[in-house]
Amino acid sequence: MTHYIYPQNLRAAVSLWLWSMRDFIILCVAGLLSVVAMVQFGWLLPAALTLCFGFLTIRHDEVTVLDYIRWALRYFISTQQIYFWR
Repeated sequence: MTHYIYPQNLRAAVSLWLWSMRDFIILCVAGLLSVVAMVQFGWLLPAALTLCFGFLTIRHDEVTVLDYIRWALRYFISTQQIYFWR
C-alpha cells in the first residue's frame, strides 16, 4: 500500500488558500456577478454580500468563522450558564 505524506494520506478535503474548493468557486462566481452588477447598475449590495460570504467561509483547521459564531451564540444564548449543585 502506498502511503502519501501530504495531505493526511490524500484523505483531506480539497482547499484553495483559505476556503474549501466549493466555497472558493461560489466566491468567484459571486464576485464576477457582483462586479457586473456594480459596473452595469451601480449596485454595491452584491459586492458587500460577497465579501461577507468570503469572510464567513474562511477555514482554519477545518472550522469556518461561521462555525465559531454559531458556537458563541449557542454558548451565550441557548445554553444554561448557571449550575445548581444539590
